[in-house]
Amino acid sequence: MGPLQGVTIIELAGLGALPFATLKLADMGADVIRVHPTHEVPDDKPTHRDSEFDRGRRSIAIDLKSPEGVEVLLRLAEKADAFVEAFRPGVTERLGIGPDVLLARNPRIVYGRLTGWGQDGPLAPWAGHSLNYEAITGAVGSIGVPGQKPPPLLQVLGDFGGGGMHMAFGVACALFEAQRSGEGQVVDVSMTEGVMSLYSVFYSMTQMGVHDGPLGSNLFDGGSPFYNTYETSDGRYITLAPIEPKFYAQLLEKLGLDPAELPAQYDESRWPELKERIAEVVRTKTRDEWTELLGGTDVCFAPVLSFAEATEHPQNVARGSFVDVPGSIKQLRPAPLMSRTPGEVRPTYAYPGVDTAAVLGEAGFATEEITALNEAGTVAW
Repeated sequence: MGPLQGVTIIELAGLGALPFATLKLADMGADVIRVHPTHEVPDDKPTHRDSEFDRGRRSIAIDLKSPEGVEVLLRLAEKADAFVEAFRPGVTERLGIGPDVLLARNPRIVYGRLTGWGQDGPLAPWAGHSLNYEAITGAVGSIGVPGQKPPPLLQVLGDFGGGGMHMAFGVACALFEAQRSGEGQVVDVSMTEGVMSLYSVFYSMTQMGVHDGPLGSNLFDGGSPFYNTYETSDGRYITLAPIEPKFYAQLLEKLGLDPAELPAQYDESRWPELKERIAEVVRTKTRDEWTELLGGTDVCFAPVLSFAEATEHPQNVARGSFVDVPGSIKQLRPAPLMSRTPGEVRPTYAYPGVDTAAVLGEAGFATEEITALNEAGTVAW
């Protein structure tokens, strides 16, 4: 199943952004073989696993600090389509599995490198996390309440959007090109640059003078009355976003507000006044009452939900966005949807070393060789 069926990807086990990237690739049919260190192999098989980070992939445990372990990995790479890692620059070179080595063994292989700052530049050698990468792009400073400290943004922009999704996209592009040229290449993914890519429109808007005011005064950052969140009578929140005049007119009608008694929609000097008029009306009903009144109309409305509530929203239920996985929690269906080769939720848990013997056997290692590697501690299961 999936458009990437038949593609083999080797993943050096990492945190956050990298497993999110390989989750996307695995959901679309790729055979992702995760390489764990041998010391991470558990004594007993876990009874169940809830993280989507671990579904749909296989695991092999190799001691990459030994020459024999490096050779095992290189033999696997000879038959792989892609190799992905998320170490600091230079680490895989010191291990003997850098891009030059792998491309010499397999000229068609795509070598994906995922870091926070990129492979070069003054910050490249230093540690960081999603919040740091988001900070130097302007993303953290562009969101929040004026006069209050900028809020942490979960990990969505840096790790997952800027890092994981850009890695999956870059690898898929390079695989497509390799089919035509017969040559692999290195994909250098910087989470920082990934965040900037997501914000590319706003860099342009700032330079054009469209989004250049202080925080909370612009169209999309809480400045406008018609692209904002509002508190309801029960202390919950709704979103209103009728940017287009025809949708905005419908909203005013639903709210019972007379346009003749209000400032013009795009009179920025009177946005605070207009925002307060709308807020007064919204505070007269509960979130669910507004959902009943405004849902299913063109006023560009949606209630603000928690993650738990999102799984039960009628739109998400109707689309089958969350699926039941036997022995686990509800998980998201692979996205985007494909009409002919859809992705598939494969409820396998790649705990360290579970597939070592099987993967080596498929790669052409003899049974006696696999046993000897295990006894020597080069591989484990």
